Amino acid sequence: MVSRTNKFRGSRTHGRGKKSGRGAGIHGGRGNAGLHKHKFMHTLKFDPGHFGPRGFKRPLKMLREKTEITVSSLETAIPSLMSRGYAKNEEGRLIVDLQAAGYDKLVAKGAISTPVH
Repeated sequence: MVSRTNKFRGSRTHGRGKKSGRGAGIHGGRGNAGLHKHKFMHTLKFDPGHFGPRGFKRPLKMLREKTEITVSSLETAIPSLMSRGYAKNEEGRLIVDLQAAGYDKLVAKGAISTPVH
């Protein structure tokens, strides 16, 4: 039996007709050509997320880690906060400015013996 390639030797178009057989003409283009045009239903069915927004990753220099302190470690840090001027004693109660000290969050872990505002 003669192979298909050998069978078409000498034939100008190899059985593909004239224009449609050139390149990828009869397939509607090569690869992803026409996904937003004549192959759009194929896109909707098999690749619905192909077009549209994807989102982005924020630059690492824009992200800043939050510094937090627990209630139990706050009690141990009170003397150093007072020496640096972030805590003061007014009328028998302790007032601490955590934001000025560089803390963003106070985590309620542990216990404290002195009242703090």
